[in-house]
Amino acid sequence: MNKKELKSKICEMIEVNKAEIIEAGERIYKHPELGYKEEYATQVMVEAFENLGLSVDKNIAVTGCRARSENEKAGPRIAVLGELDAILCKEHVDADPATGAIHACGHNIQAAAMLGVAIGLVKSGALELLDGAVEFMAVPAEEFVELEFRDQLRRADKIRYFGGKQELIYKGYFDDVDISMMVHALNLPGKTFLTGGKGNGFIGKKVNFIGKEAHAGSAPQDGINALNAAMLALNNIHAQRETFPEAERIRVHPIITKGGDIVNVVPADVRMELYVRGRTIPGIVTANEKVNRSLIAGAMAIGAEVEIEEIPGYMPLLTVPALDKIFESNAGVLVDPDTIISGGDFTGSFDFGDVSHLIPTLHPFVGGVEGALHTREFANMDPDLTYITPAKVMAMTIVDLLFDGAEKAREVIADFKPVMTKEEYLAYMESVTGTIKA
Repeated sequence: MNKKELKSKICEMIEVNKAEIIEAGERIYKHPELGYKEEYATQVMVEAFENLGLSVDKNIAVTGCRARSENEKAGPRIAVLGELDAILCKEHVDADPATGAIHACGHNIQAAAMLGVAIGLVKSGALELLDGAVEFMAVPAEEFVELEFRDQLRRADKIRYFGGKQELIYKGYFDDVDISMMVHALNLPGKTFLTGGKGNGFIGKKVNFIGKEAHAGSAPQDGINALNAAMLALNNIHAQRETFPEAERIRVHPIITKGGDIVNVVPADVRMELYVRGRTIPGIVTANEKVNRSLIAGAMAIGAEVEIEEIPGYMPLLTVPALDKIFESNAGVLVDPDTIISGGDFTGSFDFGDVSHLIPTLHPFVGGVEGALHTREFANMDPDLTYITPAKVMAMTIVDLLFDGAEKAREVIADFKPVMTKEEYLAYMESVTGTIKA
């Protein structure tokens, strides 16, 4: 087969098997699980990959799996990713009543689209005709939630980092990957795809203000009010906002997770979680220093103590225009090219950003959903567009990259200049890990 015929055969196989692809996505949707708890979703993907005759490594980062052909060909290696975890949004009509988990992030869509790529490449025989290897990673824990639970996993030496892709980088699963790709759902009214989207990175923080308890009615003068320290710290952060450069797209958003114990005792134990987001690593680090000063000053003002636990969040999301163009060209075969948007700016964060600092990556967004991400309104309105079309486009993009001696893939790899080596990446991660006491 020539390249055009191979693409057509792949798309035919995805179309013939679309009921299975959609069913996998819907099964995961109906069983939402939070990060590092995705046992059901992992099993769905393991069974699907094994049914394709792929060799599967299970529970690669507590949960998740990786699938490879047992007859891989030499050449560049491409990893297709799909995320497994849900988000917390108890207000959503389909949220798990016990946990509040729901796929209002669309990760079930990613997993199904990844499966669609696997089905298309395997059942068409394409893996034997391409000059390189393709693997599939069902990745856990993209959403940065349940920090206490993840801290317990870390303390038990079950994980090193809170994010699933961070953990897989650390464990070496990307060491032999040359290019990686995945798709993310997004409300794109009247449009089908968006490519070239950039996103913020962040540092996560857990903060503990430590005061002194006293009877709040009869002897408040004997106490040190840790809640007051927290409130002053929040005001200090607000006073910093005008100093954040606009180009850095800084976002600081805290929540108080514990405001005290009982009303008639001066709060002595107040806890907070927050993210410091930004567009570049230097911008994030600078903003983080300002936030730490603000937290320490709030405690100092009333004589309290503060412990700030720094947690490495995600890297800014980078793009590779050459990969975006190949994807756009293939998408334009299946959808109206006028419905494809090029370029996007997001102040949210994706742990795929960490991967994008090390190797060439492709991270398009697909429409077909309504409502904003992580809200009660999020809903999949067009399963054909969300599950099936991205699978076809990613598979065709892989053909372009790995056909004819993998010339296109080799060009992309040669032109890519990584921001960091793996060693530099891990060194940075350690530099923003630790506890500050004041």
